[in-house]
Amino acid sequence: MSDKFFETIRAAKTILIGAGAGLSTAAGYTYSGARFQKYFSDFESEYGFHDMYSGGFYPYPDLETFWAYWSRNIFYNRYDLPPSSVHQKLLELVRDKNYFVITTNVDHLFQLNGFDKSRLFYTQGDYGLFQCSVPCHQKTYDNESVVREMIAQQKNMRVPTELIPRCPKCGEPMTLNLRSDDRFVEDSGWRQASYRYNKFLSRHKNDECVLLELGVGGNTPGIIKFPFWMMTHENPNTTYICLNAGEADAPKQILDRSILINGDIAKILETQS
Repeated sequence: MSDKFFETIRAAKTILIGAGAGLSTAAGYTYSGARFQKYFSDFESEYGFHDMYSGGFYPYPDLETFWAYWSRNIFYNRYDLPPSSVHQKLLELVRDKNYFVITTNVDHLFQLNGFDKSRLFYTQGDYGLFQCSVPCHQKTYDNESVVREMIAQQKNMRVPTELIPRCPKCGEPMTLNLRSDDRFVEDSGWRQASYRYNKFLSRHKNDECVLLELGVGGNTPGIIKFPFWMMTHENPNTTYICLNAGEADAPKQILDRSILINGDIAKILETQS
């Protein structure tokens, strides 16, 4: 099956990539296990959660603790990331293609590993951006310098009060630019990326195209998985490919134009010659 996958990708001229959390996991950027223990064992002992995802929803007692947790989460999942051979092997496959990437991941790994920024749509936000928690205005702010300062100065799972980020317009606390409710800020960069994505879809809606879904689970299927199934159903020139560890499937209506591979994405990509 992997031979058919590589043959199809190499023959394709136009490729739409849809990437979920499983791709980052395949690259080794896990939210639990040894990596969680390495960076968050103190939080686990104090608050009883066992993975970074759960820690993101914990009701911390104050903003100093909240930002101690989140500054670490952002730093180790956005700024302190070694190169990803998984993303680089993927780029080798599509570099010379007419490609576009839509992803629910917020870790910036595509850009960090050489993908063209103008071909990326981070639909759920970016760990590297803050926004007003209200929000009082539709703008985001780069957070690298303050995150690094929080990492340097936090003690006993707390950051100094003066480092708590506040909105420059209304003074309310800032929060992360992550889509979790209706307060998510779609800033000018997000809107431009959305426009480019929809333009790509419109331009190729009837063309021969490969829809390559990587590591998309069941949390937000309406963003990538269901639209990819629908596009495959509506365009007979489309081939749907799904690589996923145990969740590669497709409706019977498009099975004849689907390549489904259940397995480790990293190992699958490593088999390319």
